[in-house]
Amino acid sequence: MVCDTVTRQGQTLAQRMEEVVAAAKRIDQLIAAGGARVVIGPQGAIVFTGLTDSQRDGLTDACIYRRLMASGSAAARTAITRAEQLAGRGVDRRTVAQGVHSHDGGRTWSAGHGRGR
Repeated sequence: MVCDTVTRQGQTLAQRMEEVVAAAKRIDQLIAAGGARVVIGPQGAIVFTGLTDSQRDGLTDACIYRRLMASGSAAARTAITRAEQLAGRGVDRRTVAQGVHSHDGGRTWSAGHGRGR
């Protein structure tokens, strides 16, 4: 995943991978405890609200979503299913892959940055 390979200066890929796994685990625990929420946008994009920059550790919402789905987290799957039901639509993986995201907790949505749009 892209978020695994975006390293800080002097950081190895293995160190970044450890950081990404730890951040995803932390976010999963926050979701389970109710400290973070999931919001689904009108086009099927996803945003995780209630997270600080340090809790995200450089992970985008798309990366968080992919990591949590890959880990099989029951708490995250439940929260995402609940958010989908509230929104009346599911997560659209194509929309997520295109980089549609929100910087304000799901009030407004933007296309991916740096994609010539």
